[in-house]
Amino acid sequence: MNKKKIINDPVYGFITIPAGLIFDLIEHPYFQRLRNIKQMGMAYLVYPGAIHTRFHHAIGAMHLMGMAIETLRGKGLIITEEEEEAVNVAILLHDIGHGPFSHALEHTIVEGISHEHISSLLMNNLNRQFGNRLELAMQIFNNRYYKPFLHQLVSSQLDCDRMDYLSRDSFFTGVSEGIIGFDRIIKMLNVSDGQLVIEEKAVYSIEKFLVARRLMYWQVYLHKTAVSAEHMLVNILRRAKYLASRGEELFATPNFEHFLVKSVTKKDFEEDPVHLECFSSLDDYDIYTSIKVWAGTKDFILSHLCKSILSRTLYKTEITMAPVEKERVDEITSLAGKFYPIDKTDVPYFVFTDIVANTAYNINDGNINILTKDGSVKDITTASDNSTLEALAKTVKKHILCYMKELKADKPQGVIF
Repeated sequence: MNKKKIINDPVYGFITIPAGLIFDLIEHPYFQRLRNIKQMGMAYLVYPGAIHTRFHHAIGAMHLMGMAIETLRGKGLIITEEEEEAVNVAILLHDIGHGPFSHALEHTIVEGISHEHISSLLMNNLNRQFGNRLELAMQIFNNRYYKPFLHQLVSSQLDCDRMDYLSRDSFFTGVSEGIIGFDRIIKMLNVSDGQLVIEEKAVYSIEKFLVARRLMYWQVYLHKTAVSAEHMLVNILRRAKYLASRGEELFATPNFEHFLVKSVTKKDFEEDPVHLECFSSLDDYDIYTSIKVWAGTKDFILSHLCKSILSRTLYKTEITMAPVEKERVDEITSLAGKFYPIDKTDVPYFVFTDIVANTAYNINDGNINILTKDGSVKDITTASDNSTLEALAKTVKKHILCYMKELKADKPQGVIF
């Protein structure tokens, strides 16, 4: 079988798929499942072009990894062929544990387990299936290899993952504020004392990268309508799980039903392989098909929420810098209690508050280090003369109030959107 393939990617052009192990991993059902999981969850309800998948993203991140390895080798770094294959495998599989609609359902389908940990468990399975050929990739993925810069290329504040999703998400949404100079950033990569660094000539490209990340979060990932849709999706599943726990029969595909009727924890995943196998067959279609059927269920709450998301009649969402006044929440809560045939305890399905946070650069989470011309290494916030970066290193929190549009509450002063 000819395993020398190329993919025509709309962001980077032609991407070459390395023959052998990489090709076989891409062909595996675990990885092919990513074709059916949207990269940006419910954001397509705001940006119609945002229907690209985790499959696109993983291939793109691997392409950037290849560029990074070529750059570092060109600067005298010794990276063996085994290490190159392993780091490519690590970045290719970094998102393999994502559930349906990406982050939207991560903490509702399963309990107390992150997609990163599920990725590790799936990589363990793949390692057994491929005769332990993923051992080095797993060491790099879990930051247990003696060359830490390889892990930093996979997971850090300036990794191939972030460079691809910013470039890809800005392309498919049409939001130009997310465009970054990924090619220049990669050309300026270097290593100092085993750690990944950026040469000083690229300091302005890094500044733009951080600004682009901040803007993409506010304008795209935390867009009020996208936030509204994700909350509605989470509430739909929360209601379905509640009904299933009471013994009510709900339509669901077999693998989805497995998680609806059971409370599956991190420990369960680690001790019983059946949970991982069921999860590895779940994708967006399982969830969306169920929502279409649930729209006709007899439970008012589940039916109303499902009909609302299918017709894009989402929560009205107000964003403020200060906490929402209790009187306003109480007022809308009272309206909901009178408007819907529900118990008081069920009002949070229709009216609730939450907080969204945006941190473009976390100083305490693996710094972005600049290699200066004199050979010293400085954090980007001290190497740059741009005072804006200090602000980007702070977490900005905003408060949201969500309620069903039919409640028709008047918007008060001080609401941002």
